[in-house]
Amino acid sequence: MHCSMKIFNSRSYIFIIATLLSATLTGCKKYLDTALPSNLIATQDAFMSDNAVSAVVTGSLSSLTSDGIFSGGTGINLAYLSGLYTDELQLTYPANATFVPYYTDALSTAGVPKAWTDMYAKILAVNSAIDGINSSTATLYNKNQWLGECYFVRGLLYFYLVNIYGDVPLTLTGDYKANNGLSRTSTAQVYQQIIADVQQAQTLLSYDYRDPYSQTTSVRDRPNRYAATALLAKVYLYTGQWNNAEVQADSVINNSNTYKLLTTDQAFSLNGKETIWALPPTTSSKEYDYLMYNNGMPAVIPSGKTPGSAYNMYAAMSNSLLGAFESTDNRYATWARPVVVSPTAANPAITYYFPNKYTSSAIGGQNEIILRLAEIYLIRAEARAQQKNISGAQADINVIRTRAGLPGTTAADVTGLLSAIAKERQVELFTETGNRFFDLKRTNTIDGVMNSAAPQKGGTWSSFMQLWPIPPGDIIQDPNIAQNTGY
Repeated sequence: MHCSMKIFNSRSYIFIIATLLSATLTGCKKYLDTALPSNLIATQDAFMSDNAVSAVVTGSLSSLTSDGIFSGGTGINLAYLSGLYTDELQLTYPANATFVPYYTDALSTAGVPKAWTDMYAKILAVNSAIDGINSSTATLYNKNQWLGECYFVRGLLYFYLVNIYGDVPLTLTGDYKANNGLSRTSTAQVYQQIIADVQQAQTLLSYDYRDPYSQTTSVRDRPNRYAATALLAKVYLYTGQWNNAEVQADSVINNSNTYKLLTTDQAFSLNGKETIWALPPTTSSKEYDYLMYNNGMPAVIPSGKTPGSAYNMYAAMSNSLLGAFESTDNRYATWARPVVVSPTAANPAITYYFPNKYTSSAIGGQNEIILRLAEIYLIRAEARAQQKNISGAQADINVIRTRAGLPGTTAADVTGLLSAIAKERQVELFTETGNRFFDLKRTNTIDGVMNSAAPQKGGTWSSFMQLWPIPPGDIIQDPNIAQNTGY
């Protein structure tokens, strides 16, 4: 089904609910351990009990990793593709045509990533759920949780849309007629809506983590109030609202009973205290990053093979990323896994380094962490530096550096601190949900970095490339949507 803005018709609402229920019942038993009624697809039935609403909302959460930018599909996974697109990853098997356009920064409408189409389908599903919950005549005992999770997901998806595409259409309803023919809304206005949605989620969600039946749980795969607070801190940082970013970060960091930094080898552990919010892969899958960068590939590969040709491991850490680590950094020792290709008579041995944040080979052994405490410290450090709180920014940087086994920062002014924070973000958050790509853009450093990096990858860089192209099919369906410049 083509899920562009224009073609949603009067049956789409029912289709959305059916799709989300199907995702819940067939692919997401990590979320629900008993089946809910499979025939609750009519609009008048889908929101008439907490169990039914839970199925719909759980479907929206589970769809985030069953397909789309957080999924295990390397052809759409944002962290993977943006890592190749910028200076984080290098190809290990250049003949792979799927990834060459990303690696050479040569995206075109012919091979455009499908993130736009996917995220709008998910937004329209969430909008339909919000409409259905709000209009339900039933007594929903857990209404606040269901609505809070929906607003959180919508804010999250719009955050990624504006950071990938710039100005985007803003739709807040599941009514297909209202969504037809929308034009692009300014990024500033979309951010206002993101803030409103995440604030709403923050108000509605509980401080505890809750399961699909709204029971308190130790599992951190559904957003709680602190997850909304962490996302809000990130949004405020991206919009230059430094004091607000600091206040929200304070709220998370100060809850030391629930959140604390772990050692680097435990930072990505399942439901560990560093995790603020994570997404489980589908029930039959290992954690996606493990599959993309490890999946049992040995530390030594026979001569004549490559990680790409022999093990389908097409992306390794770039020399630029490896060079950003200090020699005694625990993150380098823990999160970069060397793989040696044995020498031949004609060629020396080659060592590749692969991201090693996710190491469990067990199904259910790890979840994909979207928000974690280390990032919140770096958000607060940057917010403090921008407000000329030198000692406060230093303290936050040093929390991260101490965990990495490094001495305190020597930066002592705003310019130096911002540079130090950018470097810490590069080596702390690499290959995580597009952070590097977004950081380069929001700090206006992407052109300088990529003008150097692109030629090393066999490409050339132009400033328009910091926004990705919109799928042509969506533009055909809605002529009020203009393509991004340069494509």
